[in-house]
Amino acid sequence: MAAQGETRERVLRTAAELFQRQGYHGTGLTQVLAESRAPKGSLYFHFPDGKEQLASESVARSGREVGESLQRLLITMKDGRSGMAAMGEHFARSLLESDFAKGCPVATVALETAAENETIRLACDGAYGQWQQGIALALRGWGVPEEQVEPLAALVLSSIQGAVMLARVRKDVAVIGTITAQLGDLIAQAAN
Repeated sequence: MAAQGETRERVLRTAAELFQRQGYHGTGLTQVLAESRAPKGSLYFHFPDGKEQLASESVARSGREVGESLQRLLITMKDGRSGMAAMGEHFARSLLESDFAKGCPVATVALETAAENETIRLACDGAYGQWQQGIALALRGWGVPEEQVEPLAALVLSSIQGAVMLARVRKDVAVIGTITAQLGDLIAQAAN
């Protein structure tokens, strides 16, 4: 039984990596099996609904991991400026380590599938929702008034996502630093 769980996890990790790098349509099930070194029959055994289930579960898993990591990071920061700088560094480091091959683990799939696949759209929405909740928690801790928390959390999330996309296209993470500095100033103003 443990081997089956290990195979499932390996397939999920591999799929998440491939979807993040290549997108949903650019990733084939044969490639997922080959790179995860999983037996051919294991895919439909573990994911009876096929690629859709694999994508939704891998996006949810990746989103949860990033969300938990960001929340742990943000709540340790003393204010919005340091928090936004740390968040920017997190995403910039990921881009640099992959030589700009891997963007956001959610956005790559969301951009391709949100209009056509409700199951995957919901997984992406859930991941983004968790990220926004973590940002909102940090904003409250930094003294942002409650009525500004949710709109500002949405602004932070969408700005960071846009900055990551621009950085990936430009192959230059400078835009992430620029955006996070602006967001940090905005948060500092809101907190005063």
